[in-house]
Amino acid sequence: MDAGVNLVLLWHMHQPDYRDESGRFIMPWVFLHAIKDYYDMPWLLSRSKAKASFNLTPILIEQLDTYIAKGPQSDRFLSLWLKDPARLSADERDFVVQLCKSAQYETMVKPLPSFDALYSQEEYSDEELVNLECCFLLSWCGPWLREKDATVKKLLPQERFDAKDKEALLDALFDFLPEILPFYDSLRKKGQITLSTTPYSHPILPLLIDIHTAELADPSTPLPPDGLSLASDAKLHLQKAKEIYRSHFGSDPVGMWPAEGAVDPQSAELFQEAGIRWIATDQAILQKSGGSDPYRVYDYRGLKLFFRDHELSDLIGFSYRTLPAERAVEDFRRRLAEKKGTLFVILDGENAWEYYPNNGREFLEKFYAMIEEFAPLTCDEAAALPAKKLERLAPGSWIDGTFRTWIGDEEKNRAWELLFQTRRDVRHLGKEKDPQILAHFLAAEASDWFWWYGEGHYTEFAREFDRLYRDHLISIYELMGLPAPRDLLRPIVGSHTIHNIVNEPKAPIQPVIDGRVTSFFEWVDAGMIDERHSGGSMQNSSDVVERIFWGSDGEYFYFRLDAENPKELELKLFFDEEEIRPERMAAEKIIEIAVAKKGLEKRGYEVRFEISADGKILATLPSSARLFVNPDENYAQNWFV
Repeated sequence: MDAGVNLVLLWHMHQPDYRDESGRFIMPWVFLHAIKDYYDMPWLLSRSKAKASFNLTPILIEQLDTYIAKGPQSDRFLSLWLKDPARLSADERDFVVQLCKSAQYETMVKPLPSFDALYSQEEYSDEELVNLECCFLLSWCGPWLREKDATVKKLLPQERFDAKDKEALLDALFDFLPEILPFYDSLRKKGQITLSTTPYSHPILPLLIDIHTAELADPSTPLPPDGLSLASDAKLHLQKAKEIYRSHFGSDPVGMWPAEGAVDPQSAELFQEAGIRWIATDQAILQKSGGSDPYRVYDYRGLKLFFRDHELSDLIGFSYRTLPAERAVEDFRRRLAEKKGTLFVILDGENAWEYYPNNGREFLEKFYAMIEEFAPLTCDEAAALPAKKLERLAPGSWIDGTFRTWIGDEEKNRAWELLFQTRRDVRHLGKEKDPQILAHFLAAEASDWFWWYGEGHYTEFAREFDRLYRDHLISIYELMGLPAPRDLLRPIVGSHTIHNIVNEPKAPIQPVIDGRVTSFFEWVDAGMIDERHSGGSMQNSSDVVERIFWGSDGEYFYFRLDAENPKELELKLFFDEEEIRPERMAAEKIIEIAVAKKGLEKRGYEVRFEISADGKILATLPSSARLFVNPDENYAQNWFV
């Protein structure tokens, strides 16, 4: 036991609301994480004597309840998954195959030989598709299901599956879902964990209260015109969060993790009024607030504040996945022993583990055994420690201490404009208290929509998120008996006039080099340069390549080029002035490249591509931005939850 440091560990559990206006899930990620992470994380902790805290967002709890109440037919993917493959349309079949190939190859596909044998195929017979479907769901089953559930244990070693196996597997998984939240409650009652929550739909509370708070955090932030205060909605988010928490755990929450660690004096006051004793954010906010020591509890006008250790939190989220579990845990122990005071490790509790072998089980078991020596505290226990007075609370989030991830470019601001205009029309008609209308407003105010708009992040499913956002506002007009304005019928995604977009990588990536987008996740954390309309050399580059993606892991740099006819193109790759021979390259639907880091001695290189066809150079890329890579980069400073 080390008396020098109080370790406080908080796992944040959140997924966006994937339900459309009819309440149907258009993406299955809540269900998939439920069978892999939401039970396993507290279960692995329960096998040790360590303590931790878990933050369960209300919108996540609500979606779990929807699955339990409505079953697999509430989910687009699962309802198609259950169908006889012979009855699927071509589009439905493509969608099922795409999702089934979204599992991480090294850690989820490769360990299941039957899955690995099918994974690289382009076409599937009906029998093969049934096998692929079963392998996919089995790959998402976490350690508890693999060890304890009779159906999963029986099916895991099988090489072939039939319709009865599919039904038995999904029945077992849906029987398992109702066990998840009560298990958290049982550990809470034993005192091994404390639970916290977040304002209802995961909104950026300071921006709802006053959009001009974005300027206080960063004076260069462009704002949408004619912003409205949605402070009344901010209070509803807190009220509904407390109601959902109380209905599942029988008491009010003691603490809350503000969505994205977003804080300011006005939101802090709302937390206090709601009876919340503690909130947490990033140490960047402490620095902006004039504080210098993140290793203690602070008191801001009676509200306890915790500031996360950025380095240690990100080591678990990113770096340790590439190390043997014993070595990673020993490294954390060494760093922890050097600290003094109360140290807060706060990070995503679900998304990292598919990058770890065996869903992180070996790491977490050794990690929990190690931190027992430091007698870790829960967040509620930390709130009872002596606190230092914080005179000033700077507005900002845990992303660079600003709000620029959710506001400040054309697409993000356009989304805010449509939200404000809809609210004005509702006020004009006196419908602000209509409960159905308010429900759509609360859903539309989630941070997740603004995250994907404009600059900063890229996803292949941006248009689906865009449609979900706009459908909430369209539904409000339908409830008022009015036609939706034409502006709401036009996609926001792609409406901007920004000529060149550069998004930095957020985390290590490990794409399969097969010339296809085989997984939703394989490039989601990559950097991206948008070459459309950027005016490349010798020929408009948008005629040749639309986007360039890049990222790395411990051994390789990875590059992806989106082109209309990738098989017809010839490519040369240069690091500075030296031509580099890729270790792997594939050109099918897209061009994918892997370059080994071994032998690269410089700390940084500028990357250029030369694109040719029939012996003629068509473009040199990037055309207006510059792309630099560093063999030692782990991207942790660019990653956000």
